[in-house]
Amino acid sequence: MGSNPSQPIDYQQLCKFIASCFEAAGVNSEDASVTAKLMARADLMGQDGHGVFRLPQYIKRIASKGINVKPDIKLIEERKATALLDGDNALGHLVMSRAADLAIEKAACTGVAWVGSRFSNHAGPASLYAMMPLKKDMIGIYVAVGSANHLPPWGGTEMLLSTNPIAIAIPSANNPPIVLDMATTVAAYGKVKTAAQNGETMPEGWMIDREGRPLTDPARAAEGFLLPIGGPKGYGLSLIFGILAGTLNGASFGRDVVDFNADSESVTNTGQFIIALDIAAFTDVSGFKQEVDDVWAQMKSSPLLPGHSEIRLPGERLAQVTQQRTENGIPLSPSLLSELAKLADELGVNHIV
Repeated sequence: MGSNPSQPIDYQQLCKFIASCFEAAGVNSEDASVTAKLMARADLMGQDGHGVFRLPQYIKRIASKGINVKPDIKLIEERKATALLDGDNALGHLVMSRAADLAIEKAACTGVAWVGSRFSNHAGPASLYAMMPLKKDMIGIYVAVGSANHLPPWGGTEMLLSTNPIAIAIPSANNPPIVLDMATTVAAYGKVKTAAQNGETMPEGWMIDREGRPLTDPARAAEGFLLPIGGPKGYGLSLIFGILAGTLNGASFGRDVVDFNADSESVTNTGQFIIALDIAAFTDVSGFKQEVDDVWAQMKSSPLLPGHSEIRLPGERLAQVTQQRTENGIPLSPSLLSELAKLADELGVNHIV
């Protein structure tokens, strides 16, 4: 990894830098600001594989006409509790923030709303969008078709499926929200990419080669594929999520998925969906939140297995990292800072530091 320490960057400073890069690439100031805040938020939450790390890739796709910087994001199907958005090949963050807002608005009237999207793009971590309904005392559920296939069907070798993540966010009264954010593979591919950039090895169990042997060198990732969580169960989840977020929306799935890591020009037609569920449609909101706190207490009070120091709930570390990085800054590695400095020079914008 090298001896140089990571450098902490303030959230607002990171937002400003990302927005300036997007504007220099031709994105209007409002869209640049929205996307920059969401990307920096990903870093603030500790989702380092989905924040500013992705900026050079996004800019490259914009320069190659693989992303539309002047999109007309529009509603193409709508009922009282459902909608389908056509993202017009916009930055995925713009499409999904629009979808989340619409789902929240609809759920306030219908109790639950499902909004899908097609012709979107990579939009960062799933938890970004699942957490948006929390501000209105709603539960959020988000699913996406991953932006490159890294997983074969169980027992096969052709990579026809992606990490296809799901995130679910549930509010509590006095504790952080419970936030499950997981890929249907053992590791998200962003973790493979960050490991490669930092010169790290991968743990056994993330990937295997085409002979079924463990693959731990991220620089050789193209020689193998990711493993699903729970064996065939993870494969099944990836398949179903791909159908719901891709096929149902008229978006890419299976062999139609474009590998945005290798192809900067082709339209990805990424599919996603978000569900907003209004707690008040089912039960008293304050009472529910208190009961979620009770769930926290029960989980935390479980006797520990040897070798374990605590019980953690999904979203607990996210909340801790967010607090730490809000106070101390977002740590960016020397290798990433070097890449961002090169990008800034190419775009003619000020360096982040």
